[in-house]
Amino acid sequence: MQLMSKRIVLSIVLLFSVVLVVHAGGQDRRVPDSQTRSPHGQLAIPCENCHTQTSWKPIRAIPEFDHNKTSYPLRGMHVKVDCTQCHTKLVFSDVGTRCSDCHADIHRGQFGASCEQCHSVIGWNVSLQAVRAHENRFPLIGAHAAVDCIGCHKNGASGQFTGLSTECYSCHVRDFQNALTPNHVAAGFSTNCQACHGVNTWLVTNFDHSATGFPLTGAHVSVPCASCHVNNNFNLTAASTACSACHMPDFQSTTNPNHVLGGFSTNCQTCHSTASWTNATFNHNLTGFPLTGAHVSVACASCHVNNNFQLTNTACIGCHQSDFQGTTNPSHVAAAFPTDCTVCHSTSSWTGATFNHASTGFALTGAHVSAACASCHVSNNYSLRSTACVTCHQTDFNNALTPINHIQLGFPTNCEVCHNTVVWTQGAFNHNNTRFPLSGAHTSAACASCHVNNNYTTLPTDCYTCHKVDYQGTNNPNHGVVGGNERSFPQQIFWSSE
Repeated sequence: MQLMSKRIVLSIVLLFSVVLVVHAGGQDRRVPDSQTRSPHGQLAIPCENCHTQTSWKPIRAIPEFDHNKTSYPLRGMHVKVDCTQCHTKLVFSDVGTRCSDCHADIHRGQFGASCEQCHSVIGWNVSLQAVRAHENRFPLIGAHAAVDCIGCHKNGASGQFTGLSTECYSCHVRDFQNALTPNHVAAGFSTNCQACHGVNTWLVTNFDHSATGFPLTGAHVSVPCASCHVNNNFNLTAASTACSACHMPDFQSTTNPNHVLGGFSTNCQTCHSTASWTNATFNHNLTGFPLTGAHVSVACASCHVNNNFQLTNTACIGCHQSDFQGTTNPSHVAAAFPTDCTVCHSTSSWTGATFNHASTGFALTGAHVSAACASCHVSNNYSLRSTACVTCHQTDFNNALTPINHIQLGFPTNCEVCHNTVVWTQGAFNHNNTRFPLSGAHTSAACASCHVNNNYTTLPTDCYTCHKVDYQGTNNPNHGVVGGNERSFPQQIFWSSE
C-alpha cells in the first residue's frame, strides 16, 4: 500500500511538471493532445485560469475566462448558469448553440425549433412581447395578459397549445361551479360567462338587467340580487315582475292607509315608484273625483273613514253631513236647504259660502247685496215666492210720511215706482208717467205746491187750477177785468218756464 501511494504521488508530480514545462515562462504554446493529454481538447488558455494547485476539481469559483470572446457570448440568465450546466462534457467545443440543445421542447415541436420566438435569455417564461403577439383567434386582453401560459395551456408537453376553446367556461368551469353569490349552478345560469363578466376581473360583474325585460331603476339598482331572487330563483316569469311579487309583505303591513282593509289593488305602481316605497303619490283625478282647494291637504282618513276606499258617492253631503246639520247661519235644516252643497260652498273653504241670488229670479242689487239674509228670510223662511218690494218693505210703506202717509194718500204698493235698491229714503217719482209731465219751473216745485191737502188723485191738468191767484193778481195787464168784463183773458195759456 505504501508503494502504491508513492506511485500516485509521483504521477501527480510528473503531471504538474509536464504542465509547467508546457506553460513555462507564462507563455501559451499549443501542444498536441498527444503531448498534453488535456481532456478539453484544443484550449488556448492557461490551466490555472480555472484550476488550482490544490486539485483539479473543483475548479475556481470564478474562472478567469471571457465567454464573450467565444462564438456564444453569455447574456441574460445564461450569465449565472454554472459552466457544467451546459458543458456536460470536458470537451468545451462540443456544445450546441441552439436552445433545444440544452432545453427540452415541452411543446413537442408544435411551435417549431426557434424557441426565441417566445422566449428570451432574460427569462425562460414567456416575455411581454410574446404576450402581445398572441394575435390569433383569442387575443390576450385585460387580466388574460398577465396570466401564465400554463394557466390556460395546461399539460403543455401533451400538446395543449392548439385547438383550445375560446369560450370562458372552458377555463372557468370551476369558478362557475363554486360561485355562491349567487349560486350559478342552483340558479341554472347560462355558461355564457361574458354575459355578466368582463376580461379585467372575474369578481366584478356587469349584468344588463334590461335584457330580461325588467330594467332596474331607482332603488332597485342597489338592491342585492337575492332580495328578489329568493332561493337562487333566477327563472322568474312575467307574472313575477309585478311589484307585489316582492313587496307583498310591504303591502300587507302598510297601515297608513291599511291596504288590505281598504281593498287596494296590488298594482303598486299606481301610487309607488322605484325611487322610494314610502313616498307614495296617488292621482285622485283617476277616480273621477279630482281633489281641489282644501281637499288637496285633507288626510285620506277624513273622507275614507274606517279604511273605506270603495266610495261610490261623490256628493259633498257624503262627508259634510255634520257640517250641514250644524250650520246655524242660516240653519240649513230649518230652512230645508237642498243638500247640494256646491250651490253655495266650494272646496276652497267651507265657511266662505257664496250664494248666487240671481239664480232664484231675484237678483240682489244696491243695498240688497249687503243686507243680512235674515232681513228678508225671517224665521229661516227661504221658500219665499213673492218678489214684490212690499213683501219686505210693508213697514216702510206704512210709516212713510214724505209726502205724507202713503196709506192715507192711497199710494200703490208698487214701491219701485218711486224707490230703488240703492237707498229707501231717497224716493224719486217720475212725473212723466202721469198725465202731466213736469217741465220748466215745475221740475223744482214742491209737490205740496200743487198737491194741496195731499190731493194726489183728483187734480186737473189745467194751469188755472194752480195759478188762479197769479191770474187774478196780474195787473199788467189786468187779466181778471178788461173793459168792465171779468175774465176776459183766456185761462188756457202757456206760462213762461221762468
